[in-house]
Amino acid sequence: MRPVTEKETKIRDYRDLLAWQKARRLVKRVYEVTRGFPKEEMFGLTQQVRRAAISVPCNIAEGYGRGSRKDYVRFLQMARGSLYEVQTQLLLAQDLGYLSDSQVAATSQEVSACAQLLYRLIESLSSKERSQQPRSQS
Repeated sequence: MRPVTEKETKIRDYRDLLAWQKARRLVKRVYEVTRGFPKEEMFGLTQQVRRAAISVPCNIAEGYGRGSRKDYVRFLQMARGSLYEVQTQLLLAQDLGYLSDSQVAATSQEVSACAQLLYRLIESLSSKERSQQPRSQS
């Protein structure tokens, strides 16, 4: 028997989406790397980067639960925007000496992996939407 590929896997809900699963792991990673931030950053950069990370899987889930493909794509785009926010905040934390180069590199790889999955998902949904629109007659 051959292994089942992701394309052959039936998506029953948002938890089956690889993008959501990776985003969830990213949240855990962000919490781990921000534990070492100074206490005075608890209500500053620590909270900001954690909230941005949390919004990624939450937006994927909320978009999935919306009634239209257009809304779903919009929420996926918001999730992607939050990924760029996380990336920027990680770099700022590095600039401030709160994170090492290796911590930023490892977390950035996870951010990039999520961003690639979101990009492909957005493109796939957008191309399906374009193909279902009625063609104008010239």
